[in-house]
Amino acid sequence: MSMSRREFLKTNTAAALSVAAGRSILPEFRFPYSESIGQTAAERPVRIAVLGTGNRGRGLMGVLLGIKNVEFPALCDIQPANLELAQEMVVKAGQKKPEGYGTDETAYRRLLERDDIDAVIIASYWEWHTPMAVDAMKAGKYTGLEVPAAYSLEECWDLVKTHEATRVPCMMLENWSFRRDNLAVLNMIRKGLLGEIVHCHCAHSHDCIDHWFFDPETGLDRWAAKYLLTHNRDQYPTHQQGPVLSWMDIGCGDYLDSISSTATDCFGINDYFNRRFGPEHPNAKRKYKQGDIVSSLVRTKKGKTIVINYDMQLPRPYDNRWMIQGNRGLYDEDRSVVYLAGKSPQYHQWESFSPYQELYEHKWWKAIRSEAGQFSHGGTDYLELKLFVEAVRNKMQTPLDVYEAALMSANGPLSEESIAKGGAPIPYPDFTSGRWQTAKPKFAIE
Repeated sequence: MSMSRREFLKTNTAAALSVAAGRSILPEFRFPYSESIGQTAAERPVRIAVLGTGNRGRGLMGVLLGIKNVEFPALCDIQPANLELAQEMVVKAGQKKPEGYGTDETAYRRLLERDDIDAVIIASYWEWHTPMAVDAMKAGKYTGLEVPAAYSLEECWDLVKTHEATRVPCMMLENWSFRRDNLAVLNMIRKGLLGEIVHCHCAHSHDCIDHWFFDPETGLDRWAAKYLLTHNRDQYPTHQQGPVLSWMDIGCGDYLDSISSTATDCFGINDYFNRRFGPEHPNAKRKYKQGDIVSSLVRTKKGKTIVINYDMQLPRPYDNRWMIQGNRGLYDEDRSVVYLAGKSPQYHQWESFSPYQELYEHKWWKAIRSEAGQFSHGGTDYLELKLFVEAVRNKMQTPLDVYEAALMSANGPLSEESIAKGGAPIPYPDFTSGRWQTAKPKFAIE
């Protein structure tokens, strides 16, 4: 059963004392079972509410409906058609129709008052990610929210401070942290194959003009278009960094120190409208603040570097371009190759990553490969959500925590400030209050 209001207040009082003493009432995240996912004796239903049942929200629901003992008592969306489609999904899966909330933009707060909800998944528009997550933590609900977790530095701090006051886990659903290849690379790094990590390159290269920012048939604005008019920044900063934080031990022995960003002018959006709809379309003439390509150089406290690219407005195939380099070798995702000094068979010649993928397969993927393939993003969403559900079920910390959510999201506003100041280095806030200096790696430990 979920906590009553009295129990939750009692728990929060204890949590506040625990925070003051520098401790957490929740254990550090560990792999839930001795063998693999799914072998727990505590298989009570996990009851989840989804806030925002548009395309992404329903996509996540489809994955969750494939996980044993997950129920949906309530759903929330202010668009009736989205809410109805989501309710139908649950009924078709053989469950009771969830109660719908959607009379106004604050209807989700009434949903959070329910005692039959253990966790919420937030897949709303960006401006609601942080307010909904803050309210959910205050209501005692485990919180999983889509990327980015926050749009401003103030919102990053709101998430951190609310978590520290309530001790309720808050996990940004950065699925690329859970990719099969990325976890195998993490194993290779931890076993010393690349030596000491020195540098990383990462990108989010994804042409979203013709479906995400604008309607492909009419060219009219979709919900995200307004950000291109009002901001010039790395608009989508977390997919690049997802695996990088664990690869480089950011937050556990090292931390991001400063960021310097620059942006091209905007050439691609107007050209798209000229080509697709003609020069008389209003969006073909409109001035956009967002540059086509944002390039950021990040330096860590230990003197290591990360190059981060934002590229979502020019025609191109999808690409992340991860490259992680140590003093004894490197991995290049774009070409699916590795080079290991003294180990690769030919001097200064690439070798295929495939054998290493098999040899260093992470046990999370060994446990779920047979069941994950039917789900989105090659099963990555399934693994991520299964781990989230098991953290809720076992009252454990989630595999990614609020500090990682805040740090990855902070690249948005920090890159904007740097661009506005001509590429000047901008310092990162320390969301951990210095705890990164002594914290030990905890993500995906085998």
